[in-house]
Amino acid sequence: MRRSAVEKFVWVARIGADPNDDVDLKLQKSLLVLCSFPFVFAGVTWGLLYTFFGEPLAGAIPFSYGVVSLLSIIHFGLTRRYRFFRFSQLALILLLPFLLMIALGGFVQGSAVIMWALICPMGAMLFDEPRHAPRWFLAFVGLVALSGFLQPYLDFSNNLSPEVMIFFFVINLIGVGALIFLMVFYFVGQKNAFQEKSEALILNILPKEIAAILRDEQRTIANYFEGASVLFADVVGFTSISATMSPHELVKLLDEVFSQFDDLTEKYELEKIKTIGDCYMVASGIPRPRADHAQALTRMALEMRDYVSKHEFQGRKLTFRIGLNSGPVVAGVIGRKKFIYDLWGEVVNTASRMESHGREGFVQITRATYEMIKDEFVCEPRGMVDVKGTGQMETWFVTEPRGGAA
Repeated sequence: MRRSAVEKFVWVARIGADPNDDVDLKLQKSLLVLCSFPFVFAGVTWGLLYTFFGEPLAGAIPFSYGVVSLLSIIHFGLTRRYRFFRFSQLALILLLPFLLMIALGGFVQGSAVIMWALICPMGAMLFDEPRHAPRWFLAFVGLVALSGFLQPYLDFSNNLSPEVMIFFFVINLIGVGALIFLMVFYFVGQKNAFQEKSEALILNILPKEIAAILRDEQRTIANYFEGASVLFADVVGFTSISATMSPHELVKLLDEVFSQFDDLTEKYELEKIKTIGDCYMVASGIPRPRADHAQALTRMALEMRDYVSKHEFQGRKLTFRIGLNSGPVVAGVIGRKKFIYDLWGEVVNTASRMESHGREGFVQITRATYEMIKDEFVCEPRGMVDVKGTGQMETWFVTEPRGGAA
């Protein structure tokens, strides 16, 4: 059965592959193999052209490069010795243009063919560790300097007509320029992709305003917010539920639930702070102050309650206790490595107590939150609740938005 072009491409890219290689090394190997084949073709083609134009010695040099490079690829496929393969490819592309220039009689007579050697340090940055690239570049500079020293002693005559030399000038400059452009284009593309991925990861951890400060400044980040609201949501009976599930099922269940909560956080333009086991914490009014922080967070709380009540997760019905509180908080970043954007203050502690002292399937709020949302939401008084560490507190259950507030 004939292989398709894509299958052949994949097969070639896997030459010398090792199942134990990490992702970066696999990419380096496949790219070097894929780049080596065009150079083999170019070497053979240049060799035939020089031979056709009456320079058999000059033709033998790139032709031999093509043959030796092909043997190097075969050797790599059989032995998987990547360091030897990489060194042989870089050394060949460094030395062969120099020897070809010498055979043709110098810089001008050789149509600037030594410029092909510049691919060597560029390739070293792509296929080797970047710290090794300066050595290859110094080797290139040394060869160019040596060529300048030898120039007066070279035979300036060859069998190439001025028109043919101009032709080789054009294809040499275009060829080298195209390869350098492609390498730089690849580097820039990889750099931008890495930056975008890093930015996305940071924004999954920190608010964008905080991420911008950390990126541009080195300072302690701590802010006081006069008005904010904090929500805690916790799965009822989670310990007994987790005891009957495999680790995979447990993580998948929490991921399904919390991913939906993340969507709601984004919908209402709020700020997820963290998850603590089966507890979900989100805040409103930080780090972007807003006058309707309590209303926005209450809408999200009711939608969380309704979503959970109408769905099953991994074939199970779940219920949550949800608690809210409003007031002043302090927000900031702690840590140097695994940093986190967190909140502190009595408002946060009380919001957590509203959840832990609440009822399953209900959204419980404090007086501070009640006073801010009572005109827009239906709230049922629960009465006094003995809150650990605080004492008796008056609380309410939010049931639904009022007619025009939904």
